[in-house]
Amino acid sequence: MGGFTGTLVSTHDGDRCHLTKPFIIGLTGGIASGKTTVSNHFATLGVPIIDADVIAHQLTQAGQPAVFMIAEVFGQTILDAEGRLDRQQLRQFVFQDSQQRKRLESILHPLIRNEMHKQATMVTDAYCIFSIPLLVETRQTTQVNRVLVVDCPTTLQYQRLALRNGFNATETTQILAAQASRSSRLACANDVIHNDTSPNAVYEQVLHFHHYYQQLACETSTQP
Repeated sequence: MGGFTGTLVSTHDGDRCHLTKPFIIGLTGGIASGKTTVSNHFATLGVPIIDADVIAHQLTQAGQPAVFMIAEVFGQTILDAEGRLDRQQLRQFVFQDSQQRKRLESILHPLIRNEMHKQATMVTDAYCIFSIPLLVETRQTTQVNRVLVVDCPTTLQYQRLALRNGFNATETTQILAAQASRSSRLACANDVIHNDTSPNAVYEQVLHFHHYYQQLACETSTQP
């Protein structure tokens, strides 16, 4: 774990570290585990968040090269009259057919990964967060210094998806089957935030890891 090998050089100004490359935390978790809540908490603490989903959405706006690449693979019917992706149709394709999902990932993931690392080079804080829902599935754990998993029982995922998205049990099962299992995700974790208690408890965990990562980033930067 923690295979990121960029050189970290720092000077110290009080309690602040100035690094030539940020310490990168890979934030992940299953659907409806609470990744967005955790990410928002870190953001309020001033931590730069580089979000794979946000970048994916930007890359698949009408007129972007990725849209034409997707249309070549999935057919022009995947686009509407304005040249925009029919995201619901595409979602159905990839959840029902693992081969189709792999084809889409082969287009998007290299583009997303390149953009995330490009944005990371502009970070001046001690550490930043890569929010990547499929961090484990796409074997990107070596691209970050530490893996932080947001975890909750599978039963809670079913409940949250029913309330939030109106998904039935069959739809939720299909989505979960397309992701890494809870146990395999936890096996890749350096750190875990448990999101099966109160909102205050989740925030306290975020605050703990925020201070820990600040300290760890500075300590790592001074190592030869």
